[in-house]
Amino acid sequence: MERSRPEVEFELLPLLRIHKNGHVERLLGTDFVPAASNDPLTGVSSKDITIVHETNSISARLYLPKLSSANRKLPLLVYFHGGGFCISSPFTSNYHNYLNTLVAEANVIAVSVNYRKAPENPIPAAYEDSWAALQWVVSHCNNNGPECWLNEHADFERLFLSGESAGANIAHNMAVVAGDPEFGPSVHILGVALVHPYFWGSDPIGSEAANPEAKAATDRLWPFVCPSNPDNDDPRVNPLAADAPSLVGLGCSRVLICVAEKDVLKDRGWLYYQELG
Repeated sequence: MERSRPEVEFELLPLLRIHKNGHVERLLGTDFVPAASNDPLTGVSSKDITIVHETNSISARLYLPKLSSANRKLPLLVYFHGGGFCISSPFTSNYHNYLNTLVAEANVIAVSVNYRKAPENPIPAAYEDSWAALQWVVSHCNNNGPECWLNEHADFERLFLSGESAGANIAHNMAVVAGDPEFGPSVHILGVALVHPYFWGSDPIGSEAANPEAKAATDRLWPFVCPSNPDNDDPRVNPLAADAPSLVGLGCSRVLICVAEKDVLKDRGWLYYQELG
């Protein structure tokens, strides 16, 4: 007799489905690639570390390029992966291979942060973990932190944040907090690179209404990952909402924004760029 499949209570395709028994089935971003002491294609070394050893454990994967000089300090990148706040990790082949290439080409040291995901850990968990990770990174600015790669090789005068999609949203929100004199880190963030940033809003702009299927799917994402404030005009997802903090206060000197021609999010990225201008 064929075993019955668990009943599905909720779907957020193509990312995940939730079964009535409470099981969260992630459909993408579940593979795991181990860190390597020497990547054969790029020469980059990587290792996994735990940042916070508590109930809400925060981990990361560190990347170090092939060094031409043991004493040379390198720019430091703190990276936040994408996945709609609910799937993926720094340990998937997609992000691991990307960071290997980026670190080799840009000659930077990188910290790729693994933050908690919804629905088990809804927003603001991802922001809280990312801020804790950034504070941990900055704790090495005097060369006396717990991680030797950062102590020996990171140049904290060239600190950058970056992320893709939801990760770019996190990078933006970290820059917002960093710009607050009360909460900002003890070192300055030189730049933030936002790749296909996940920004949204209640009212469609640009070409969003021309793609009703993609718009409807995106409309559902923030309420799912942030049930405590399911409004798509929450300033954390709509940085140009009426009550959002001014982008003038971002705690960084430079911003790079990348958008994709066929991405439903592209008009939000353009609007963000124009507001910065």
